[in-house]
Amino acid sequence: MWRLSLTIFRKVVLPSIKGNVKFSKTFYSTRSRLPKSTAKLTLVSASVGVLIGAGYGGYTHYVVNSKKRPKLTLNEEYAFLNEAPPYQAHYKVINESDSSNLQLVLFQYRTCPFCCKVRSYLDSKGISYEIVEVDAVLRQAIKWSAYKKVPILLAKVDGGYQQLMDSSAIISALETYFRDKNSQLTEVIKFYPITRYTNDDGKSMTDITNKYFVMHNAAVPDQKERMEEKEEREWRQWADNVLVHTLSPNVYRTPGEALATFKWFEEVGGWKQSFPSWECALMVYGGAAAMWMIAKRLKKRHNLQDDVRYSLYNAADAWTNAIKKKGSKFLGGDQPNLADVTVFGVLSSIEGCEAFQDLRNNTNIGKWYDDMKVNIASKKGRVLAVHAKN
Repeated sequence: MWRLSLTIFRKVVLPSIKGNVKFSKTFYSTRSRLPKSTAKLTLVSASVGVLIGAGYGGYTHYVVNSKKRPKLTLNEEYAFLNEAPPYQAHYKVINESDSSNLQLVLFQYRTCPFCCKVRSYLDSKGISYEIVEVDAVLRQAIKWSAYKKVPILLAKVDGGYQQLMDSSAIISALETYFRDKNSQLTEVIKFYPITRYTNDDGKSMTDITNKYFVMHNAAVPDQKERMEEKEEREWRQWADNVLVHTLSPNVYRTPGEALATFKWFEEVGGWKQSFPSWECALMVYGGAAAMWMIAKRLKKRHNLQDDVRYSLYNAADAWTNAIKKKGSKFLGGDQPNLADVTVFGVLSSIEGCEAFQDLRNNTNIGKWYDDMKVNIASKKGRVLAVHAKN
């Protein structure tokens, strides 16, 4: 939804204007580890192409996630870089108490729910890291990467830099690493193989196997712990497969809401400090127009109610009812678990939108959300702005 990929603008309009190992046997889990014909565009029609292209990337992302996954074709390796790619950090999160021994760089869109998930996790762990805001039009900040979606997390390891991708896989891999620091991060990611497959439209796509699983260095004998991990995985999947799909149709429900949403994105993302004025205007006005139109199709695709607010409310009710049933402050008990962090991260991506205020006014999500915000803030490092236009 926030993945504002101006594909047509970058690949059609601009060109026409310019010139016509095997896994470690000591690890065990609660399951086995199996693992876009372009037409010539005149300058008069270019603006239309921009508006359509502005939202196409976000729409495609949701289409992919709702498709039935056909048979898998091959596994690939995570990208490993001998040297750090050129980048300009826009923010640094510094925590003097960080004992992770990790040097991390997060490439993100500020209000992308999947990026918000990763930030929430890193902050909940009190980890220091750098943030690079990726320009949603040209995406120059990740030009070095063959993988063109965000979030991308770059970790300094022995001999170079390891690239991690997919928000859920990033969280699971890091959590596995933190639970057993005897293993190197480069070894841990082998439990989360990248798998390429062909979707229903014949397009080659990638996914991460085992991405909701946190691995253990021994079998988990305790039945209660196994059931808690199963519940945690199921709610993490629910956040990706249900909750996320209610967001776009709600925050882009009307032209006014869509524009207000993108203006909030511009403010909270520090776009004016990070990107050229023309690009900010394009992202705000082009993105709002495109996503308002696309949100209608997303509503239909994901079978949301005629009044999409109710689909959002129902999702929040399902979550808060699960916590109420457990009789605890968080789903994880007295402290948040990975499901709590995931759901909070997803919802935090719309915190400045009208839809979020309506959500608070019409459900019981507010108390849990505020508790999560306080909990994570108590562990999060100091945020230093580096703002620099390239």
